[in-house]
Amino acid sequence: MSPEERLEDLQEALEELLEDVEGCTWQVEHGELTLTVRREDLLAVMQRLRIDTGTAMEQCIDVCGVDYATYGQSEWEADNAPNSGFERGVQPIRPEAEPENRFAAIYHLLSLTHNVRMRVKVFLDAEHPVVDSVTGIWASANWFEREAFDLYGILFAGHPDLRRILTDYGFIGHPFRKDFPLIGEVEMRYDPEQERVIYEPVGIEPRTLVPRVIRHDLRYEEGHKPEQPEAEAEE
Repeated sequence: MSPEERLEDLQEALEELLEDVEGCTWQVEHGELTLTVRREDLLAVMQRLRIDTGTAMEQCIDVCGVDYATYGQSEWEADNAPNSGFERGVQPIRPEAEPENRFAAIYHLLSLTHNVRMRVKVFLDAEHPVVDSVTGIWASANWFEREAFDLYGILFAGHPDLRRILTDYGFIGHPFRKDFPLIGEVEMRYDPEQERVIYEPVGIEPRTLVPRVIRHDLRYEEGHKPEQPEAEAEE
């Protein structure tokens, strides 16, 4: 069976499985299916995806977060670089995404039975990005959810041990959020006198980085002839 046929079978299974669940939508792009559900329906939908024979999503292979603040905008465009530069280090980003849909928790599921993958997305608000933990359905989600909590500040209700996993326990903020400063909140070093690691205010001065961009190069203009070395010219 081809990948396209497996995706068609998965969509047919979803139509029957989720016909009574409001707010569920899905789309297929680039050969991948993304299912969007409401956060209050997440656990019920995930349980169905796991146990129903039509979908049989036996494995949760990843859970990650997304911050949609300033989505679609590029801070690295160099059109006005001499005047503005790359200013994220100086001017903090102000989130412009819809407050109720700023964050999203993304789950990547795999069905070994049907040899097909799918993605489940649930949007979360900016003030209280809380969603139920799926560790009771897939134990593998334990560390994945901890990572999303550590980097994005997404809270997973019912998680057995929700604590940081990549940053230090005393770390301030969530470094993958768009409004997290590039220079960080604090810096740490080992103090030989106190014989321990201490935290201090950031000593780096924010600055604007201006890229070295060549906008007009004669070598690529029509009719341009490169200059010949003097030795070749004399010959």
